[in-house]
Amino acid sequence: MTILLLGSGGRESAFAWKISQSPLCTKLFIAPGNAGTHAFGKNINLNPNDFEAVKNFVLKENVSFLIVGPEEPLVNGIHNFFSNDESLAHIPVIGPKKEGAILEGSKDFSKQFMERHGIPTAKSRSFTNESLTEGLAYLENHPLPVVLKADGLAAGKGVLIINNTKEAQDELRLMLGGKFGNAGSTVVIESFLSGIELSVFVLTDGKDYVILPEAKDYKRIGQGDTGLNTGGMGSVSPVPFADEAFLAKIKNNIIQPTIAGLISDQIDYTGFIFFGLIKVGNEPYVIEYNCRMGDPETESVIPRIENDLVELLQACSKKQLGNYQLSISQKSAATVMIVAGGYPGDYEKGKVISGIDNLRDSLAFHAGTALEGGQVKTNGGRVLAITSLQKDQFTALQAATADAARIYFDGKYFREDIGFDLM
Repeated sequence: MTILLLGSGGRESAFAWKISQSPLCTKLFIAPGNAGTHAFGKNINLNPNDFEAVKNFVLKENVSFLIVGPEEPLVNGIHNFFSNDESLAHIPVIGPKKEGAILEGSKDFSKQFMERHGIPTAKSRSFTNESLTEGLAYLENHPLPVVLKADGLAAGKGVLIINNTKEAQDELRLMLGGKFGNAGSTVVIESFLSGIELSVFVLTDGKDYVILPEAKDYKRIGQGDTGLNTGGMGSVSPVPFADEAFLAKIKNNIIQPTIAGLISDQIDYTGFIFFGLIKVGNEPYVIEYNCRMGDPETESVIPRIENDLVELLQACSKKQLGNYQLSISQKSAATVMIVAGGYPGDYEKGKVISGIDNLRDSLAFHAGTALEGGQVKTNGGRVLAITSLQKDQFTALQAATADAARIYFDGKYFREDIGFDLM
């Protein structure tokens, strides 16, 4: 079959690598892709949010399967666009329709969903400009630290954890005043949960589901989890503190009620659900839902899936996940993200990258790269995800960290301590 994969990051690189191994895939297009994805298929200069352009390409190339990597086209309704178009409706889409993607697209909606279906999460209330005075009064007596979340998509920047009441009130004014654009027209004020975070992923056909390998990512730019938040500096899978009993709690208290809630609310959901969780004591709570796979977690999760990924996604599109047997490697994966100098602030692009061919025990999943005049150059804040799959976590971490050091470009930076806190 001819497959179109939308996206251009490390997540899509990992998908493309795995999809290209399937005998079911005769042709793979990646739109827009990056300097690494062209090794697994053909990059197409398409904007995933330009649905008409995507349609024209799909019809021209007889694409028979669509996989949507990033959240924005899903929240904007690309699945609905396909379903409602006579010429596209027969093409399976992996990724939820708009009414399912709102789990990520609106924090307020997801909070109401969790409350309605008894899914454990932090206590919260939502406020708009009309209820600003009420929100300021609510913050006056709220325990610290307090969490403020922009309701909509804010490119990972719309969550603030604040230790001072006046600062929280000032931020609420700024957020409702347009600090994050339309994403902040509603703000969720949430109790702070203290614990250790992890990510759990399922693929659902709207009726049944399979649980993919769990992962833990590292958000802070600096060693020892210090400094500014980023899109993710690395990840590991499996997660040592998520034992069998804890994973059973996640399945029973969070995953099953979420799938049952979608069915109960008549939301037809086909695709991935990313559960951003926190372990408080020995109990799991949902921090957030995402309507797609995580990045850099995907780069650690995908290499541990032993099944044919296209076969798995095909079973999902045909609503045949009920009897699907997922085979997960017992090996450990570790991913180290190499970023551009200055990231997550202003960073330079266009730096020539060398040493990618020098890796010994890892895969290089391209995240923010471009091919210019035959040279691979930096083209984003997060540049390369170096992933190693080994017999145990220590060996995987050592290998990924050593291989990250073998790559060079001007201003290059990576954390050398990813995953070692779990040893």
